[in-house]
Amino acid sequence: MGHITKVRDIIGLIKDKASQSKAALLSKPRKLSLQLALLRATTHDPFNPPNDKHIATILSFGHSSRATAAVAIEALMDRLQSTRDSSVALKCLITIHHVIKHGSFILQDQLSVYPSNGGRNYLKLSNFRDDSSPITWELSSWVRWYAQYIETLLSTSRVLGLFLASSLNTIEREKHEETISALMNEDLLKETVSLVGLMEEICKRPDSLHVKGNNLVDEIMGFVGEDYFSATNEASIRVSEFRERLNGLSFGESVDLACALKRLENCRERLLELSTGKKTTLIDCFWNLISEIKDRVGRKKVYEDEEKLLIRVKKEKVAESARFAERVLRSGDSVRFSSGRLGMDGFPFQILESMEPYA
Repeated sequence: MGHITKVRDIIGLIKDKASQSKAALLSKPRKLSLQLALLRATTHDPFNPPNDKHIATILSFGHSSRATAAVAIEALMDRLQSTRDSSVALKCLITIHHVIKHGSFILQDQLSVYPSNGGRNYLKLSNFRDDSSPITWELSSWVRWYAQYIETLLSTSRVLGLFLASSLNTIEREKHEETISALMNEDLLKETVSLVGLMEEICKRPDSLHVKGNNLVDEIMGFVGEDYFSATNEASIRVSEFRERLNGLSFGESVDLACALKRLENCRERLLELSTGKKTTLIDCFWNLISEIKDRVGRKKVYEDEEKLLIRVKKEKVAESARFAERVLRSGDSVRFSSGRLGMDGFPFQILESMEPYA
C-alpha cells in the first residue's frame, strides 16, 4: 500500500510540473502569473494545504479591475470542476474559502454571483468520487461535505448581507448591530434560521479515521472553526435582539423561533468539539443565552396556547348558551293543545276545589 501511495505521489508531482509547463507555454503574459499561482496552490499532494504565498498571489487579482477578478474566479472554478483528484478539489475549495475570508470586495462579489444563475449545488461536487486510493476515497467525502458547506456559507452570507467569515472593524461592527436592531421580526427570524442552518452543516462534517493529523484536513477545520465562532457571534446579536422583543412576537413567530433554537441546541455537543482555547468562555455564554431564550419562548408559547384555549372554550360556552336558550321556553310562551279541554282556561277547577291542603 505504501509503495502504491509513493507511485501515486510521483505521478501527481509529474502532473503538477506538466501543467505548470503547459501554462507557461500557452498562457498569455497577463494570465501566466494567475495560472501558475493557481496550479502551485492546488497541487496533487494529499497531505498539505496550499502555500500562503500562492494564495496571496491569487487574492492580489482582486485589487485591480472587476474584469481581472472575474478571470481569477473563473480560472479557479474551472480548475475545481474539471479535476477528479480529491487533493486538487479540496485545495480549490480552500482557496475559495480564502477569498471569502480575506478577498477584496470585488473578488468576493465575483464569487457570489458565479455562476450567474446561482442555484443549489452550483459547485457540482455532490457526486464527487476519487477511488484511486483509500486516502483519496476518504478525502472524497470531505470534498462533498466541504463543497456543500461553502455553498451554505455563501447562501448565509447573502441572507445576512455580508460575508460571514470576513472581519469588521469597530465602527463597521456598531453600524452592523444598529442595522440588525432595525430589522422587522420576519427578517430577523430569517437571518437567525440561516445561521442555524450553517451550524447544522458544520455538524455534518465527516468522521474519517485515516485522515486524522492530515494537514490538509486540519486547515479546513481551522477555517470552519473560525466560521463557527463568527456564526455564534452573529447569532448572539440576533437572539439578544429577540430577547428584547419577546412580548411583541406573534404566536407564529414564537413557534418559528422556538423551533430554530431547538434545532440549534441539537447541534450543541457536535459543535462544542470545535471549542478550544480562549474562546471557550464566550461559547459557554452563547449556549447559555440560547438555552435561556428557548425556555422563555417556550413558556410564552405555552401561555399563549393556554390563553387561546381559554378564549376558544369561552366562545364555545357562549355559543352553547345561545343554543340552549333557543331550546328553553320563554316566559311569555304558551303550549297550545289540540283540545281546548286541556287548556288553562278550560282546566277543571272543581278538582282543585276538592283537593285538601297538605298537612
